[in-house]
Amino acid sequence: MQAQDHQPKSNRLTLYIVIAMVLGIFVGYLVNVNASPEFIKSFSPKIKLLATVFLRMVQMIIAPLVFATLVVGIAKLGDLKTVGRVGGKAMAWFISASLLSLTLGLILVSITKPGVGVNIANADLEGAKDLMGKTKEFSIDKFVEHVVPRSVIEAMANNEILQLVVFSIFFGVALTAIGKKGEPIINALDALTHVVLKMVTYVMALAPVGVFGAMAGVIAIKGLGILKTYAYYIGSFYVGLAVLWMILLLVGYLILKKRLPVLLRRLSSPMAIAFNTASSEAVFPKLVEEMERFGCNNKIVSFTLPLGYSFNLDGSMMYMTFASMFIAQAYNITSITDNIGTQIAMLLVFMLTSKGIAGVPRASLVVVLATGSMFGIPPEGIGLVLAIDTFCDMGRSMTNVLGNALATAAVSKWEGELNG
Repeated sequence: MQAQDHQPKSNRLTLYIVIAMVLGIFVGYLVNVNASPEFIKSFSPKIKLLATVFLRMVQMIIAPLVFATLVVGIAKLGDLKTVGRVGGKAMAWFISASLLSLTLGLILVSITKPGVGVNIANADLEGAKDLMGKTKEFSIDKFVEHVVPRSVIEAMANNEILQLVVFSIFFGVALTAIGKKGEPIINALDALTHVVLKMVTYVMALAPVGVFGAMAGVIAIKGLGILKTYAYYIGSFYVGLAVLWMILLLVGYLILKKRLPVLLRRLSSPMAIAFNTASSEAVFPKLVEEMERFGCNNKIVSFTLPLGYSFNLDGSMMYMTFASMFIAQAYNITSITDNIGTQIAMLLVFMLTSKGIAGVPRASLVVVLATGSMFGIPPEGIGLVLAIDTFCDMGRSMTNVLGNALATAAVSKWEGELNG
């Protein structure tokens, strides 16, 4: 009954988002074609504030929601044996999907070769410098620091999802271990989850406004011409995403059978928001709601989804190997493009460095920068893909949402906790 009550609202939100996207493209195009460069330079960041406000409102509820849902999920699972079993199934999916995504990106970019013959003079060096300032070179020391929180408050303040997941798992396991004494805390966190999910309905009402601002800002400053310049690169990447979708949906059908179309209908609104805002993080709260309405048990959703946002970003994974190889091809770095051993090593390092990027815009490029330097990829090469990164980010964010939804539904099915 609940699922039926919410479906029309979900469909309306998707419709409003599509309308906002079209309007945003139209307004952005008019500004790009008719306005002066000075006006465009001023207009783009100001109109993007609409998207910034929406994304920041979502980000403010991510940390409390991840903490509360994951702790309650572990507590509701009941014992450490169940936590280990469910966690093991989830991680088996995450690792397999990550390897598949990284490998597919590597194979397809090697076949299509979009970087061969690219004019290096087109690189956005200013943007690359700005991104380099935010990037730290990968090392085991820094990786460990990124995983283990120094302070849970600091992790929450910085939206460090992976650190928050580590703390929440320890907290949830300890809470389960103390038995009845922990019940008041579990009840309080359960109530907090419902409060935050109620906030989600208010925040999501602003999604069309955020989408309008994001699209108008990008098109105003880049114009539609940028799509022609990088058409082969964008097209090759979306072909890769299409292949990944086919594999994920095939596996999803083998597990969910006739319920797969029902799940995809549930995901229409979250995926539309992720696509138009270029952020899978923006729909985490909405995705929690939709997976429960689909029939997944609350305790599985509360446990699996937060883990997925740290370990299972399939679209972002594919883009990391794709963008890295594109830059290597553009700069004719034969030690990478002609060496399968180096490519496999790069793939395995990405498996580590990508964890915890949380689906925020451009996080994939930061990981590519940090990891690529280990293999001799020039940092300024990232400027080649900066101009059209938003358009690629839209596709990979939507894919991240699909991957996490399928993982949650699959684990629910394997545990016998999928209703309907």
